[in-house]
Amino acid sequence: MPAEITKAMILAAGRGTRMRSLTDELPKPLITVGGKTLIDRIADKIAAFGIKDCVVNLCYLGDLIRSDLSARTDLRFAYSVEETALETGGGVKKALPLLGKNPFFVINADPLWTEKSPALNRMARAFDPETTDILLLLWPMERVFGHDGKGDYFLENGTPRRKRPDEPAAPYVYAGAQILHPRIFENAPDGKFSLNVLYDAAQRSGRLKAVVGDGDWYHVGTPEALALAQKAVAEQSA
Repeated sequence: MPAEITKAMILAAGRGTRMRSLTDELPKPLITVGGKTLIDRIADKIAAFGIKDCVVNLCYLGDLIRSDLSARTDLRFAYSVEETALETGGGVKKALPLLGKNPFFVINADPLWTEKSPALNRMARAFDPETTDILLLLWPMERVFGHDGKGDYFLENGTPRRKRPDEPAAPYVYAGAQILHPRIFENAPDGKFSLNVLYDAAQRSGRLKAVVGDGDWYHVGTPEALALAQKAVAEQSA
């Protein structure tokens, strides 16, 4: 049976060093595309799903992010402040007391995507707590823009498998959104670590699932990729 998901977390603690001087005085989540910050675009998707409670982790220039989000009235924000950035896994583990005991969304603050049907709704319908610990949003590489990687995952009989080091490319990229069950952190390491550790454990146990996005996905990771996203958004709204 699909899970009832009532909370989300936005990962917003990173420095965004690949954006070069653009993030010297501005945290990457507050970069604007089409007149709206990246983090507000993610918050819009969370609110549209129907969630009211959202956790945001903060580190680099976190007060600016907190100030930006304070203008919203559609979401109740709680903040998990990190003295030093704990990466994705460490950041979520630190925030667990704010997230509760049920499955929750975790979404990066910086991806930008279009969709024919809301991805978060499709993810929630596909997440069965009886059979699933982690569900990833994947995107087909032919609809990915501004990303210089070679893909992250294969889908084999509908099940995601991470690309091995000896494989030159994979057809799907991890799109920066997921549903996690908090039980996956029971034996997780302390301090700084990547969620990739938990993805691999869920894959080995057969409890890693995926949903594939149906629009275009923009990785706003460099000034060049930002320009590409700006152009695409301008064309879509013209």
